[in-house]
Amino acid sequence: MFFGMYLNSCSIKKYIPEGERLYTGATIEITADSTVKNVDKLKTQLESVLRPEPNSGFLGMRPGLYYYYKTQKEKPGFLNRWLYKQIGEKPVYQSDVENFEVEDILRNRLENNGFFYSVVTSAFEEQETEASVKYDLKIPTPYRMEKFQLDSMPSPIYEDVKQAISSTNFNKNMRFDLGNMKFERQRIDSELKNKGYYNLNSDFFIFEADTNQYTNKRFDLFLKLKAEVPKKATVPYQIKKVNVYPDHDLQDSTYVGKDRFNNKNYFQDSVFIKPKYLDKFITIEENSYYNPQTSKNTARRLSTIGAYKYVNIQYKEIDSLFTDSLGTLEANIYLSPLTKRAIRAELQAVTKSNNFAGPNLALTYSNRNLFKGGETLNISTNIGYETQFASGSNAGLSSIEIGAKGELIFPRVISPFNINDEFFEYSIPKTKTSLGVNYLSRSKLYTLLSGSGLFGYSWNANRFITYDFNPISISYTRLSSTTEAFQEILDENPFLQRSFDQEFISGMTFSFTYNGMVDANKSSQFYLNTTLDVAGNSISLLGKEAEPNEPKQFLGLEYAQYAKADVDARFHYNFGKNKQQTLATRVYAGYGLAYGNSDVVPYVKQYFSGGPYSVRAFRIRSLGPGTYNENSDPNSDGTFFDQTGNIRLEANIEYRFPIVSFFKGAVFADAGNVWNSKANPAFEVDGVATDKFTSNFISELGMGTGVGLRVDIQGFVIRFDLAAPFHDPSEPEGQRFDFKLDEPVLNFAIGYSF
Repeated sequence: MFFGMYLNSCSIKKYIPEGERLYTGATIEITADSTVKNVDKLKTQLESVLRPEPNSGFLGMRPGLYYYYKTQKEKPGFLNRWLYKQIGEKPVYQSDVENFEVEDILRNRLENNGFFYSVVTSAFEEQETEASVKYDLKIPTPYRMEKFQLDSMPSPIYEDVKQAISSTNFNKNMRFDLGNMKFERQRIDSELKNKGYYNLNSDFFIFEADTNQYTNKRFDLFLKLKAEVPKKATVPYQIKKVNVYPDHDLQDSTYVGKDRFNNKNYFQDSVFIKPKYLDKFITIEENSYYNPQTSKNTARRLSTIGAYKYVNIQYKEIDSLFTDSLGTLEANIYLSPLTKRAIRAELQAVTKSNNFAGPNLALTYSNRNLFKGGETLNISTNIGYETQFASGSNAGLSSIEIGAKGELIFPRVISPFNINDEFFEYSIPKTKTSLGVNYLSRSKLYTLLSGSGLFGYSWNANRFITYDFNPISISYTRLSSTTEAFQEILDENPFLQRSFDQEFISGMTFSFTYNGMVDANKSSQFYLNTTLDVAGNSISLLGKEAEPNEPKQFLGLEYAQYAKADVDARFHYNFGKNKQQTLATRVYAGYGLAYGNSDVVPYVKQYFSGGPYSVRAFRIRSLGPGTYNENSDPNSDGTFFDQTGNIRLEANIEYRFPIVSFFKGAVFADAGNVWNSKANPAFEVDGVATDKFTSNFISELGMGTGVGLRVDIQGFVIRFDLAAPFHDPSEPEGQRFDFKLDEPVLNFAIGYSF
């Protein structure tokens, strides 16, 4: 069908009105003086101003134009109307081309680049139904600068501008370039604003070029102030007062109470946030010069507290204190709080790739500004029930999960030793503490009771880099009420048994994140996350052997000792109209090493592969480890719980494109697997260790491809991915490449996978 559509798109000539020709574009031919350099770069710059744009084409065809003509019929049909909305274009004819206006624009661009007295001509090249235009440019030697100097200005701005231009990039023999001059004005304006010039504007500066002294296309360049520049723009401003309103009401701006703290005035009738806590976020100081960067920094830091809805910084000029050399400002910082207490309820319908489905209810209570220092308390509870829709031995499996968690976040550093807040210029770290308990009961299998505790810090080094450091990370897991069937699985798999035996995990985690995705308008975006998780080292100094040749215990609990490192790198290339198309790629690598008191990484810390955020052609936890095939394992009953490993490698690529409205499509391919660095006897099949990582790991990658549909409503994404494997490492060698279109896997998830 689409092939027929493209063939029909070639027949647009019959629709072109009589007396018209279809405009096919323009070309530029440059004849330049031998002294002119970078002609190709100049040509590319000039081509960007050619107007109008011709109709787009594909392999000599113009489908967009074709569907425009189709919709002009009396009854165009639904398909033609829909395709026109997606790719249609109105025709551009020869009569739409104002070539003489384009000549003027080209001449102007050449003069802006120093090529004065250039000659620009144009002529149409006509065929029966098409026409193009050719622009001929004759470019002489450009004008070049002999010297650059500052003209007279009033004091004190003269001294500050002089210092600013001492670092200019302007130098002798520089070609006249209007764009560089505009950039230089903005640079000088920015430097002076950072020195207090509150009322200055880059448009107040003007460059003048003088060629009267030369006959060889040379000029002297002078920087000066325009006439009638206000006196207020030529002096720096100093901040004499800093007023802070921690509990500002947009409807009621009257205040009675006033506190003086660290040379700032705090206006609040009753204490909302204590000044000693709020003061650290404010970098605007009395008797300092106005600096827009300081204002932005203060606004950003205050907005990270989590207690405020709006942060508004306003400056008021104190005209009575104005002198010929100094202006005076009053800084007013208005902070409008969020609602202090909130309750959020969530009712979820959960469905998983392992066929478990059921409802889940979550309740969260939040208190912002708990101790009047911007602290946030979150108390959450959840209860969920799931049942597995399956046949055979899996039929009737169900689970009940009940959990509770308390989280307290301090918008400052809580530490036993003093840390200088000035070290954190961009943002002040947050101290995060949490405690949680969870109860999970799987029918016919086991009951799992777990608890966790965390103490750590999170801070942004800049708008791209985030650090998370948790010096205390504790978790406790106890397996109980195991059924005979599950106990038999544990008895047959010592590695799985050992991963549950070590109930206590105490360690630290560190994470570094570089997120270039915040620049949404950039064509190339990069993301990197690295995580280090180390456990058991500190308490190993206090551990004791309960029995000879047995793992050590701490407080009567056997503890785990391991190190685990992950790297997640992503690259997005955005292109097309309004950068709506994306080529997204991802590489992930993870390795866990058990040592000391452990011979296997705890089960909850092991890697698995497959599922909506991994290799989507395989169900969650169904891929690997290595070449293991549960169906061909005579010792497996189809309910294997340990398709995990301590090594994980994955790579993904995905092409994303718009369809219509908030519907978006994707075509993707995934590859990955998990392995064990030491062979697990439970995965041994016919005497072969199928799970061990070897140099042949490339041939053991699970690979799949598929298509996806995304419902993207203002950043909230519901994702459906349909994928099929084309390389299954669990199959015998020589049979692994097999595109199993008849065995697709449907993945449902919230948000993009990477």
